[in-house]
Amino acid sequence: MRIPFVTFIPLEKELDHDIRAAFERVYNRSWYIEGEEDKAFEQAFADYCGVRYAIGVGNGLDALMLALKALGVGEGDEVIVPSNTYIATALAVTYVGAKPVFVEPCMDTFNIDPNLIEEKITDKTKAIMPVHLYGQACDMDPIMEIARKHNLFVVEDCAQAHGAMYKGKRVGSFGDAAGFSFYPGKNLGALGDAGAAVTNNKELADKIRALGNYGSDYKYHHIYKGNNSRLDEFQAAFLSAKLPILDKVNEDRRRIARAYSEGIKNEKIILPSVREECVPVWHIYAVRCSERDALEKHLNDLEIGTNKHYPIPMHLQECYKDLGMAKGSLPLAEEISATELSLPLYYGMTDEQIRYVIDSVNSF
Repeated sequence: MRIPFVTFIPLEKELDHDIRAAFERVYNRSWYIEGEEDKAFEQAFADYCGVRYAIGVGNGLDALMLALKALGVGEGDEVIVPSNTYIATALAVTYVGAKPVFVEPCMDTFNIDPNLIEEKITDKTKAIMPVHLYGQACDMDPIMEIARKHNLFVVEDCAQAHGAMYKGKRVGSFGDAAGFSFYPGKNLGALGDAGAAVTNNKELADKIRALGNYGSDYKYHHIYKGNNSRLDEFQAAFLSAKLPILDKVNEDRRRIARAYSEGIKNEKIILPSVREECVPVWHIYAVRCSERDALEKHLNDLEIGTNKHYPIPMHLQECYKDLGMAKGSLPLAEEISATELSLPLYYGMTDEQIRYVIDSVNSF
């Protein structure tokens, strides 16, 4: 049985009529930037996240970068980020001229360890950027307490966690601002690159919007040295078609993750843990194995698609050699990079497909 790591076919079949109608609606209107579709999606997504404002932007990286920029984070500042995440988190910090400062994760959840944050805070620290990695919320209460104690901003990276909950609240509603990616593979994915920043602060929302529109608050009037990062009407319309079934999509992902967690019994495999106060959305089902590469080959030979998130930690990437961090300086991130393997998980997986993956993992 051939099982891809991810496929959009079941979701696309279900939404085919709505997606085609969204395209026709925009095309017939002949308005492609900053129109009615963008406004409608922004309001709907803000309501979904439990915040007052959402600002559509070009991608998730821009959402984080523009939020930091709007908060005044820049040259000479430091931002606390997890050592274990996708590189976009650190790049957002770099793009505003600040320095990413890495904090190691909790090994059971892969998310930043709040107990290790304060020791990395200096007089240059301006913000904390927790990442709700793989679709599970960070432990936000202690993070927010630390931020208040040290007068720091909090920008949540929600790129993988659309709809995830922490103590009854959706991620993105805790910090000063948050960034979401709508890359096609996300739980809420566009049909191309897209993103959004969210916040409860009107002044901050207006500034993010202006910064993403060449620094302009109205046409040909530029109050900031801004960027060009806006959510186009087609992607907004596609996202509006998908948003109403996001909770259904997330529940199906939880079904698959539960089956994996209950069915995988191989002692060589370390399964992911879920915090009691969290409701994850399982963007990724990440296991760990000391024989990761052999496990990957075993599954691939059985025609099961896999992925590694992420095989090279950020501090060892060539682009961050300037930070001067040698191998061994962040051992937990390095261990995850060497042992993590992601199993197939997508909306519409059949029970037969799930059982095949479980049996194949158990046979390793």
